[in-house]
Amino acid sequence: MKKAFQKTLETLKISLPIIIGILMLISIINPLFEKYYPKIFTGNYFIDPLIGAVAGSISFGIPIASYVTGGELLKEGVSLLAVTAFILAWSTVGVMFMPLEISNLGKKFAIWRNSLNFISSIIIAILTIITLKIIL
Repeated sequence: MKKAFQKTLETLKISLPIIIGILMLISIINPLFEKYYPKIFTGNYFIDPLIGAVAGSISFGIPIASYVTGGELLKEGVSLLAVTAFILAWSTVGVMFMPLEISNLGKKFAIWRNSLNFISSIIIAILTIITLKIIL
């Protein structure tokens, strides 16, 4: 148990500077992107989920913040399909955290996890909209 605790502390010492740098970068980038989100969506049901997933992948934060941003996007006229892909990617894909993930879990794992979550966010967004159309 003591050995595991010491190893955890060593990993934390290595990871902490990376985490702080990433969080600082995110705090600078997110406000810049949020202003342009309503302008980058085209209204195309084939392109918007991809744009939403890319925007959500670049942005990062706690899920509750993505719900607020998603609500604002819906008010601006962005499609529910794009907003759903955006929220899913925001919560599951971590482009900004890839350096940390690679250093702790390996490059192959980080790339596979983020790629599968990116693709899944688009597929789940499409299935969600199809399900809503069937129910409603």
